[in-house]
Amino acid sequence: MATMNRSFGRGMVPVAMMAAVVSFCAATRAVAQEAQAQQPAQQPAQQQAAGLTFGSDAGIVFNVIKADKTADFEMIVGKVKEALAKSDNPVRKQQAASWKVFKAIEPGPGGNVMYLFVMDPSVKDADYTVSKIIYEAFPAEAQDLYNKMRESYVPGGSKLTLQIIQDFGK
Repeated sequence: MATMNRSFGRGMVPVAMMAAVVSFCAATRAVAQEAQAQQPAQQPAQQQAAGLTFGSDAGIVFNVIKADKTADFEMIVGKVKEALAKSDNPVRKQQAASWKVFKAIEPGPGGNVMYLFVMDPSVKDADYTVSKIIYEAFPAEAQDLYNKMRESYVPGGSKLTLQIIQDFGK
């Protein structure tokens, strides 16, 4: 049986690997939900203070979105793209050049929808926090967009910081 490959960043990733990644996310969902339930007020403040950064070669963020809120989430993703494109900050330009957003075709846990932010290569130590990027570009709309984004999420997203060990294309 031939292995089917899909284009992914600078190389090729087998579909089986993508399935494993989605399975990993589903497995981490319960742990993330438990941690969020234990510290609901502290977690957002900690995430905002630390930011969403990768001190590595690449990164992936798993976003679990309510099925009836995908239009809101995709609108916000479009605003992030617009914000990065109109930014005068060279770091934001670098982020835009290597940030891809994927939507899983298969239904996620509980009928939710999985979106992956893939940063390959990542801009090391740059802040990928969506709300910060939106606020920089659209301060008047930022609170409304943040509320829509917050309402679209299901607890259980996660982040992977990746280190390349082999690039078969080189």
